[in-house]
Amino acid sequence: MSISRAASTPVEVPRGLAGVVVTDTELGDVRGLEGFYHYREYSAVELALTRGFEDVWHLMVHGALPDPAQRSAFAARTAALRRLPDDVRAALPAVATASGRSGPLSGLRTALSLLGASKGFRPVYDIDADRRREDTLAAAAVVPTLLTALYRLGRGLRPVEPREDLPYAANYLYMLTGSEPDEAHARAIEQYLISTIDHGFNASTFTARVITSTGADVAAALVGAVGALSGPLHGGAPSRALDTLDAIGTPDRVDAWIRARVLAGERIIGFGHPVYRTEDPRSRMLRGIAQRFGGGLVDLAVEVERRVEAILAELKPGRELHTNVEFYAGVVMELCGVPREMFTPTFATARVVGWSANILEQAQDPKIIRPAARYVGPVPPVAVPTVA
Repeated sequence: MSISRAASTPVEVPRGLAGVVVTDTELGDVRGLEGFYHYREYSAVELALTRGFEDVWHLMVHGALPDPAQRSAFAARTAALRRLPDDVRAALPAVATASGRSGPLSGLRTALSLLGASKGFRPVYDIDADRRREDTLAAAAVVPTLLTALYRLGRGLRPVEPREDLPYAANYLYMLTGSEPDEAHARAIEQYLISTIDHGFNASTFTARVITSTGADVAAALVGAVGALSGPLHGGAPSRALDTLDAIGTPDRVDAWIRARVLAGERIIGFGHPVYRTEDPRSRMLRGIAQRFGGGLVDLAVEVERRVEAILAELKPGRELHTNVEFYAGVVMELCGVPREMFTPTFATARVVGWSANILEQAQDPKIIRPAARYVGPVPPVAVPTVA
């Protein structure tokens, strides 16, 4: 594949742009060989272990962790943005019906478009930095409200209105289930959400930045990002990883099940990552969260992880394969009562903050992202056939 720096100077790059540096960013990075990633100057895992979601949201969009007064003000400000405009709320039953087979993430694309139109979002090219930030906050704050409403409407249930007195993660679980979550579940989901806010130039983040580079509005960029996230090769794996544990069933079946898949050359869902060449730090953190709860599912997951690594070392020496974020994310969400259909949408409620930060950063660059493709079809020009 080739893309060009200029029309006369093609540059050969890997398929899928793997490892190609396309811009500078101050938002964070993934150091795959070290098993480390960060948001701005802080370890993302340390932030998840020590801070609340609103703190990290503030860090991503404002560039610094808040002091206590800033934390309270930012939490109150974003909580006040959780309610839907009346016209968007009125349209959600039809959206839920139309997207019933595809699920809430599909409906979110339509709902975000409606939100942007309802709020009069203007192209980022035409507005200043403060207005762009306000638009991202308004959009990100209602994503949990939209997703939980679409989920409940799809099951014949009334949406649950958001509460401003609950933190982001606790409010999400409340709107999803209709009951205020216990502290342990709310904190576990909060830590998961913090750990997945951003993760380098993944497909959905890059999509958001490409759309932003055209000068389009915030809603347009977020809709594109959601579309990229919906693909099973990107955000669709947490429930599939849990399906692996269901298929194995009991610890005594682990070896036979894993060996059969490895020898057949099949992919084991929940293992491997395109960037990390060592243990995924998100998986390590989520394993610890799962082990705080304990139980048969956690014991099975830990045993599967141990045996996959051992069997691979035996059958395919030199090929390291470790759990990725999806493996233990599915376990944690299952333990916290999140329905499997909502695993990837839950991921989206976190990643929308990372997308927002990337939209704001990209909007400062006036250069449109416009790569090239190498034509490999029939050699032109060929005469157009005449019509009899």
